[in-house]
Amino acid sequence: MSRLEAKKPPLLISEPLTRDAVSQSLSLLSGILKSSYGPAGRLKQLHNGVGGCVCTTSQSSALLGRLSLSQPVLRVLAASVRNHVSRFSDCGLFTAILCCGFIENFRSLNVAPFTVIKISKHLLSLCMDHLKSEACGCRVSVDFSSVETLVCLVRSILTSKPACMLNKTEVDHLTSLVLKAFIFTVPCHVETNAVLGKCVVIPVKGGRVVDSTVLPGLLIEVPEIHLGKPLAVKRTGSNMIKIALFSVSMSGDGSNPEEGTIVVHHGVSLEVSELNQLLNVGKQLVKDEVGLVVCQKVMHPSLKQYLKEQSVVAVDRAGLSLMEPLGCVTGNRPPIASIHSLPPDCYGSLKDLCVESFASKHFLHLIPEDTVICSLILCNRSETAWNELKRVCETAEHVLQLTVKEPLALLGGGCTETHLASYIRHKSSSLPASTFRDLGCSQTQFQLVAEGFCRSLESVARSLSHDGEEVLTDVVYGHCWFAPPGSPCVSRWSDLVSKCGCGVSGSTEDLSWSFLQGQSGSPVLQGCPQEPSVKVADLRTLDCFAAKCSGLQVALETANLILDLSYIIEDQN
Repeated sequence: MSRLEAKKPPLLISEPLTRDAVSQSLSLLSGILKSSYGPAGRLKQLHNGVGGCVCTTSQSSALLGRLSLSQPVLRVLAASVRNHVSRFSDCGLFTAILCCGFIENFRSLNVAPFTVIKISKHLLSLCMDHLKSEACGCRVSVDFSSVETLVCLVRSILTSKPACMLNKTEVDHLTSLVLKAFIFTVPCHVETNAVLGKCVVIPVKGGRVVDSTVLPGLLIEVPEIHLGKPLAVKRTGSNMIKIALFSVSMSGDGSNPEEGTIVVHHGVSLEVSELNQLLNVGKQLVKDEVGLVVCQKVMHPSLKQYLKEQSVVAVDRAGLSLMEPLGCVTGNRPPIASIHSLPPDCYGSLKDLCVESFASKHFLHLIPEDTVICSLILCNRSETAWNELKRVCETAEHVLQLTVKEPLALLGGGCTETHLASYIRHKSSSLPASTFRDLGCSQTQFQLVAEGFCRSLESVARSLSHDGEEVLTDVVYGHCWFAPPGSPCVSRWSDLVSKCGCGVSGSTEDLSWSFLQGQSGSPVLQGCPQEPSVKVADLRTLDCFAAKCSGLQVALETANLILDLSYIIEDQN
């Protein structure tokens, strides 16, 4: 008889942020994230203690998804960032680093958490109002009639992940492919509720990156196809190819048990009956002039052979992930879910069907009359690099879709963060006394929280430096600059710096610089940071406007939630 243990009382942890274990874990996580940030970020190798897959990455989704976090506070932070990434795909590390910065800077203040939260929300509203105003100096309008800004936006994403291991030629090639793929997904005929299409990534691991390409339509891998033989396919009288898309199994191995009990009479073979039913379906397909049959699941070999003899191309095991794009390619027809009924309007159509080969893989290329689906054949030298590159290309596609909805971008390279910090310092120095009364705080408390807010923003910019570079900010535009490591504190910084992080400002202008110090912060500007004249050709780095604005909000809201924690209650049973 098993021994029954007495139920243990829950573990109550009061003021969790004051515990050394939580502080050390938060500091360690912050260090891991900061060291992964930007084009020069250091890679992390993640694996479990009993073997299995090894992941080499610097992406937030991979890092936070694989890190084992024991502290509840860190699990809240990770869940919040991962939720942001699931919605926007970009700015995950920015959000996580900024959130850690807010927590570390705010908790060291001698100000009540309730007051800190109220003040920080006010500062966030100042930031959001500034970012959404026409006068914002770190905002760039995206002109879709020209590809220059879009090229910069995509290139910034591709170069931000060093595990992709791309050289300049490969970055340029992939940038053009991602943009081309995005253009394929934009509908030609815009209606009231236009919906963007989808780019399906086709893996070719072990190939050269420059062999990657993009094709309109959809590719389906068919290992058994023979390249030497011409593809004989039945066509309709209008020279189109009719296609039947099945989501139900066509293997003939019996009906789904969930559909109910089957009564089989004596002397009747269930297998033969199933096969006869499938062959009848095949005859109906041939009669209806179907040229291509695609099945999500398994198709019976006899049915495949029969269709082949009738010049009908049959593909099975297409998989669930291809069903949605297949439906779009063939005219938004829902898949056929039963083999007992084939209504006349259940078929889709294709303009053409051909065979493509990449590396050692063979594909059927489904070419529609008009589609918003395309296939990106993505090659890279190793599985690790390919996995990282796939995530990056999907992020770039999503960012372009977000930019269509809101055609704006933010300056990258740390310039948006330092610009916002300069703007907040300027605004905080000239607030009316009524603001402090409305927030229920003193001017000193407000200034303390504002300084912590600015230091948190600047800590993100400083995280871009991984090789000891000196991080500076100018006192005109509030942009971020990087000087060689060990640079002396000189009066002419223009001798050591050429361009700011985003590339808009040059050292030939009449500027003065100061260090971005770790805890002391930058000096308050004499006036509001000015708006530089942005030349698209000068841009080095751009960030997604929607993703970064969301990241800023998520970082502060999550930090405030954690700062407001009084107890953590853990069940010990």
